[in-house]
Amino acid sequence: MSDDHSKSAPSPSVRRSRKWNIVWVVPILALLLGGWMLYRHFGTTGPVATIQFETAEGIQAGKTEVRCRSVKVGMVRNVKLSDDLNSVVVVCELNKEAGKLLRENTNFWVVKPRLTAAEISGLGTLLQGAYIELDPGPGGGDRRSHFDGLEVPPTTNSSVPGRRITLTTKEAGFLQIGAPIHYRGFEVGRIESRELSEDGSKVSYKAFISNEHSHLVTTNCRFWNSSGLDISAGTSGVTVRTPSIQSMISGGVSFGFNDGMDPGEPVEDGASFRLYGDKEAARRSTFTPTLKFLLLFDQSVRGLTTDSAVEFRGIPIGRISRISFDLLESHQDPRVPVLIEIDPSKCRPKSDDISMRPDILFFLEEVKEGLRASLKTTNLITGAVHIEFDYHADVEAASIGKLGQYATFPTVTGGLTELEPKINRILGKFQDLPLEKAIASLTEATESGLSMADSVRKMMEDPNFQQLPADLNETLDELRATLQSLKAVADLLERKPNAIIFGRDKKNDGDENDDQDAGPIRVGPRSR
Repeated sequence: MSDDHSKSAPSPSVRRSRKWNIVWVVPILALLLGGWMLYRHFGTTGPVATIQFETAEGIQAGKTEVRCRSVKVGMVRNVKLSDDLNSVVVVCELNKEAGKLLRENTNFWVVKPRLTAAEISGLGTLLQGAYIELDPGPGGGDRRSHFDGLEVPPTTNSSVPGRRITLTTKEAGFLQIGAPIHYRGFEVGRIESRELSEDGSKVSYKAFISNEHSHLVTTNCRFWNSSGLDISAGTSGVTVRTPSIQSMISGGVSFGFNDGMDPGEPVEDGASFRLYGDKEAARRSTFTPTLKFLLLFDQSVRGLTTDSAVEFRGIPIGRISRISFDLLESHQDPRVPVLIEIDPSKCRPKSDDISMRPDILFFLEEVKEGLRASLKTTNLITGAVHIEFDYHADVEAASIGKLGQYATFPTVTGGLTELEPKINRILGKFQDLPLEKAIASLTEATESGLSMADSVRKMMEDPNFQQLPADLNETLDELRATLQSLKAVADLLERKPNAIIFGRDKKNDGDENDDQDAGPIRVGPRSR
């Protein structure tokens, strides 16, 4: 045993450990790979845009692309319902370089097949599927990430150069989004959108005019609705206007300038114009009445409305302002009051010294020369009439008077409106002629045994029969005068058979400015 204890224990072998172990290579490589992947992910991932639509029709997560001018710039990553369940929220991930497209004026809409009255679009998506179109709008603006998507795509991208204006009107009518805008019959723009004002008093249209035609839009432009087939019956007869086929389907707008008006200065984007109901309303917009007259008629004014014109020998010089018995001072007055307003600049000579006279003095002199106002029938079918100013021979002396706050202009009975009482008076006189009494006397004398000669002599000696020629001549004279009134109508129908439907020709066929005024009228002794 002592020998065993005398043996010394073996000494341990001590070696210095290695500074690193190959085992750490794997986690280090994994860490480096993860960092590189994170860097690549955040370095290549673009911004996220959240778009709110009414429905998610045609949109699928992971499949629906986001495009800008047909170039893919992103992908839909998620589609979910909004918190209030009234819409859907579409989350789109855009490419990194597309981040600058998300700004204040950016618009999104879904491109899919659409059929409207104005056009057919999106047919290409029948094969490749719907996609979301991005319109970055004009440059500038703050960066954004949340947007309200458009349910109806704009007619023209906001990045397309051109003139963008606003048209306002009281009623929308048949005018639709996408309707064309014409200048002298040439299409130069489109209606992009429409909306009703908050108080419901007017309708506003956003309109686009192409860049090459934007110089045509100036401060004195007149825009009017040329939608559909326009058939109107007024003082000038039945008017039929047939625009382009597209305008008949979706509506349309035309614009131009009134004759004699300076075009004005070019306008900037956002300029606002009034949209008139038709071409005639746009033409009348430059009418500036400065003188009012009250006309008092002793006959019916049926067919006369506040839209009726006041003319001098067929040329418009004014319009009807009001027809009301409230204009009379006494309700016992049987006359019919018609208030008119005229533009003296359209009736006065410009090169005469008399142009320096006040307007009322000018008309005072012309009334002394026989200038009178009367009713004239302008359409036999509709019964429309208007006020006609003209010179009349052999009229009673008259002057401009005063009734209340208005000056009264002398009137005469004229046109077809006076035929009815004349014809009734003629028929009444024929009925009053003692023809039956004369024939009865002749029959009585014959039956009593008198000879025919004695019977005739007795009838001719009758005072009633002696008055017959004078009464008959007077009646025939009135009938002759009435037929003279009808001669003018017969001559018109002979020259223009369709005048009974379409009324008088006040415009030259083929005249490109047929909607304009004919210019100032030279009223005076030399024009009678």
